[in-house]
Amino acid sequence: MYLNKTLSLTISISLCILICSCKKEQHKEIDSEQSPNIVLIVVDDLGYADMSITGLANDVLTPNIDKIANSGTRFTNAYASSSICSPSRAGLITGSYQQRWGTFWYGGPGIHNADFKTIPELLKQKNYATGYVGKVHYGSNDYKLDNRSFPLNHGFDYFYGHTSARKHYLNHNDSIESSFQSVKAAHNKKGQSLRQQALWENKNKVDTIGFSTELFGAKANQFINQHKDEPFFLQLSFNAVHNFTHQLPKEYLEKNGLKGYRDWDPAKEDYYDWYRQGRLPNNPEGRAQYLGQLHFLDTEIGKVTASLKANGLLENTMIIFISDNGGSTPIYANNRPLKGSKYTLYEGGIRVPLMLSYPSKYTRGELSHNLVSSMDILPTICNAVGIETPTNIDGIDLSKLLNGQDKSIEHEMLFWDNNAQTALRKGKWKLRTAGNKAKSNSDYEMVEMEYGDYLYDLENDQGETTNLAKEQPEILNELKSLHKQWRTNIQNQK
Repeated sequence: MYLNKTLSLTISISLCILICSCKKEQHKEIDSEQSPNIVLIVVDDLGYADMSITGLANDVLTPNIDKIANSGTRFTNAYASSSICSPSRAGLITGSYQQRWGTFWYGGPGIHNADFKTIPELLKQKNYATGYVGKVHYGSNDYKLDNRSFPLNHGFDYFYGHTSARKHYLNHNDSIESSFQSVKAAHNKKGQSLRQQALWENKNKVDTIGFSTELFGAKANQFINQHKDEPFFLQLSFNAVHNFTHQLPKEYLEKNGLKGYRDWDPAKEDYYDWYRQGRLPNNPEGRAQYLGQLHFLDTEIGKVTASLKANGLLENTMIIFISDNGGSTPIYANNRPLKGSKYTLYEGGIRVPLMLSYPSKYTRGELSHNLVSSMDILPTICNAVGIETPTNIDGIDLSKLLNGQDKSIEHEMLFWDNNAQTALRKGKWKLRTAGNKAKSNSDYEMVEMEYGDYLYDLENDQGETTNLAKEQPEILNELKSLHKQWRTNIQNQK
């Protein structure tokens, strides 16, 4: 009898433990669903056609990027808020037109205006662990530790990366950078920045030699593993496939029979002579070098998604993949069938790859032609997490479009302005203007540019081949008036 009572008590205790354990697991699952992990992958200057899932370029293979598209929605009419990186990244992280605080082109003030909250600042309301890995570029003062643009000052708990517009892929050492600057000074040579300095880890400098794409991928996986038991937001901002694509690991060059291209030596040549020879149409290996960078980019993205899967997080993680602006054709990006390049307000400069996956909540394998923007990422995240969206933003919440409840959600209009070029997209119509002020930049960067007022019917002319300004003067004037009203509104709200 004593044995039976003991057995009965043991069974009861075991059942109680099992039930409590199940309840805890159920509670954990519910909490997890309410607090999705978020991984925002921002790539640099990726061509519109340069993902194998598009079927637009037969020389690309991006199986890991393709998986993100297949597990969510890929957008064909997604736009960055600028055709260059620093303004567009400022618009993305705040969900707002960056012109609202005076950023139109390079050299802007960054994200200094605290009235415009960033994604990580908003996520702090829900106690998210927040990490930034990779390239930081909002304006001219990103590197200053007391400036709001430095990641630790706008909501991020952890930062590993660089605050440079153009960073060497392989060299990350202050001594190398110092020696390089000394040679420049000794030979009185000037040129665009190609920084080789140490990387940041939080507020510390870390000297290292290594391929930045792989370094960033490793740190991203480390962050995921460290925070797998709590909701986290990771922004992973690769500098691939930005200039200078010839800076690839030696083993890859040798394996693929590539000679590579030399780095600039101020003791031997002027910067622009070197710069021009590395760009289309002067670099015979240009496309192969670009594809090499794309190969490593896709590989590291695959490792990140594998880490999420290994930790049982993939189904409840929102993954957003976007390019900061259109592909840079001088470094052999392919924007087919779009016209133009980074630096311009042709479609090739502002329409970008965008994919959004959240398997446990959103539909999978969708292709959307709705007019959307990088600014929509912030309000969509707010909805997913259950926090109030700021009222002073320009992005719209795409949640009901992504979960299939309302496929009509899109912007009525989108605007661009860099003080030399303007553009407006309204339905099928697009206005593009360019003045002579844009000429020096387009000539320097070796990109095509037509000057004047242009009106395109993108529904029938996606490649912007036919200017309808003279045939449709009423529509042209309407769009110019709308842009003027928008610009006036922006200036009044500064």
